[in-house]
Order: sequence, then C-alpha cells, then structure tokens
Amino acid sequence: MKLPPFKLVTTVFEWQNTLTRLQSEARLAIDLEANSLFAYRERVCLVQISITGQDYIIDPLTDLDLSGLGAIIGDPKVEKVFHAAEYDLVLLKRQYGWVCENLFDTMWAARILGYARYGLANLLESFYKVKLDKRHQKANWSKRPLPSNQLTYAQTDTHFLLSLRDKFALELEATGRMEEAQEIFSEQCHVQVNSSKFDPNSFWSINGVHDLKPRQQAIVKALHIYRDQLASQQNRPPFKIYDDRTIIELAKTEPQLIEDLPGIHGMSKGQIRRYGRKILRVISEAQRGPAPQKPRTNSRRPPDVIANRYERLRNWRKKRAQARGVESDVILSRDILWDLAWQNPKTSDDLEAIRSLGPWRRERYGDEILRILHRRKY
Repeated sequence: MKLPPFKLVTTVFEWQNTLTRLQSEARLAIDLEANSLFAYRERVCLVQISITGQDYIIDPLTDLDLSGLGAIIGDPKVEKVFHAAEYDLVLLKRQYGWVCENLFDTMWAARILGYARYGLANLLESFYKVKLDKRHQKANWSKRPLPSNQLTYAQTDTHFLLSLRDKFALELEATGRMEEAQEIFSEQCHVQVNSSKFDPNSFWSINGVHDLKPRQQAIVKALHIYRDQLASQQNRPPFKIYDDRTIIELAKTEPQLIEDLPGIHGMSKGQIRRYGRKILRVISEAQRGPAPQKPRTNSRRPPDVIANRYERLRNWRKKRAQARGVESDVILSRDILWDLAWQNPKTSDDLEAIRSLGPWRRERYGDEILRILHRRKY
C-alpha cells in the first residue's frame, strides 16, 4: 500500500504551523525513534504523529521547542494512541519530564482481546496487508539526512494507528472489555524512570561474576568501569566497546602480554590495537588492589506464608487466563500478585487499600482473590 505524503518538520516555522494544527485535534497517534544502539545516553531522534488526513515526522534534533507537544501529551482531554507505549513514555519522561494522560495503547488492546500476535508488524500485515521492513528497527535514527525509505518506515508506525484504535475500540465495547482496557491504559501512564547514572557496582549483575575468585572479580569491576569511561567519551553504548562475555574471559585468563589477548572473545585485531595496552594496565592494577565487597541484598526469599499465597494466586491467575484465552498478566500483573500476597487483604475494604489493584479488577476478581487467599490458614 502506498502511503500519502508526510510532512517533515525541521524548522521553527514548520513546527509552529504543525503545533497549531495538533492543538485543534481530539486525538493523536504517536511513536518515537531513538538511538539507543548508537549512543551512550539514548535520546529521542524522531517524533511521528498522525491525525486524520495527515502524518507528521518531527525532527527534535533541530532543537525545536517541543514544550507545546508536552502540554498536549499531558492534556487529559486529548487521547494519545501508541502501540506498546511503555518504552516511549519512559523516554518522554526521562528526556523532557512529560507524563502522558489519556492513553489508548493498541498493543494492550490486542492483548486484552486475546490476539496471539500483537506486534505492530503482525497487526499491520493482518489488517492492512502492509509489511514493515524490520531492518529499520536497528537503524541509527540520529544520522542526518535520513534516507527516504527510513522516513517511510517511521511514517508507517503511526499512519494506521488511529484506524487500528477504532477497530479495537469497537471490539472492546462489543466484548465488555473497554473499562478493563481503560484501567490498564491509565496504569501504563505511570512509568518508572530508572536513574541513568552509572553505578560502578553494577558489575555484580554480569552473568558469571559470582563464580570467579575475588581477585578476578576485582578485574571485572575495573574493566566494567573502564568500559563505561570509554563509552561516555566516545558517546557509544558500552556493549559496543566490549561486551560482558569479554570482561569475564579477560578476568578468567588474566592476560599479562599483548600476545595473550588474541583468542579471547571480542579481542579482535582492532580492539587490541585500540584498547589492548590499557586493558592490560587495568587488569594489572586490579590484581594488586583490594577485592570488591559483595553488596548486601534485600532480595531474600519471602517467608513461606507469603510465597504460598503468591503461588496460589499465580495458579488461579493462570487458570483464569487460559479460560479466557489471554496471557496471564492481562488478568493481573506479577507486581499486583506480590502486593496481594504481602498485604493479605481479608475484606473488600482491605482490597480497596491496595493501590496497585484498580477498581475494575477489584470488582471483577475481588471475591475470588479473597477466597483464594483464605482457603487455608497460615
């Protein structure tokens, strides 16, 4: 299917005209492209917006003042249609401080309705006979100028969303699922943004580090810190400097000479030429330094009484989901199950105090939850 022409917005004048048009709309379809595979700190590189009859591709790298768009995204009177909104909403909150109000997420709508294949590419192919070129998912969206085929791909991400939204809205209404969907959409708006500050002790999460000797763990920590320094200086993702497996192999083999580096995973001739001697110095200094202290963890196993409650709830949720033909977290999320298991509500008033459990699901599942929790005494 050939798409209509889009408007590429790169100047202040173009953006002011676009913003004026958007401010008169009751709903927008929105998607973002970022450069997470090509930068130390990812940033929004494109904002695609579709309204009835027009697609816009907005270039935020031209230093446009997008605060007017932030006001629209936070306006509860304007519906924002995303597909799989969570990642985009995290980006918008982290980079701009925006929080979305009045969301319709077509991915969640499809999941609530029991669609087995709910990726945007699957849905576009099924309903509109459009095939997305998935190669562009890993494109460098910060490059300028962007080629026309990349821009067309970006346009496709929002061009059909309003139509898809209307299709799913009719199905949600017909099946009595709209209120459930609205509750989930509202919850999706409250995204958590993790700190982007580098934690030198985050090396403990590298697979295999706990199996090493203390001196080797010191090497892992030092190489982890050095990698982050290089990534920051070069504005590249850390894994493009060298990956976790390389760090573990360097720690295990403890090379002393340049001749020891070939054959280690990730240590190509280019890597050795660029970083080899410095890596050897980092390893040597770490070998002479103190062993890192293992962090205290609060992730101890919950008491048996709570774990048993959780398992009963999880088994109930699984059966509920299977009977309905949806995935389990459509019924209740894992976090809600743990909240219920820890707080152990005994009455409907107790359930109402659990903030993660919304009113629709409290009304729908509340009695069942209470029966499951108090079938036995613990």
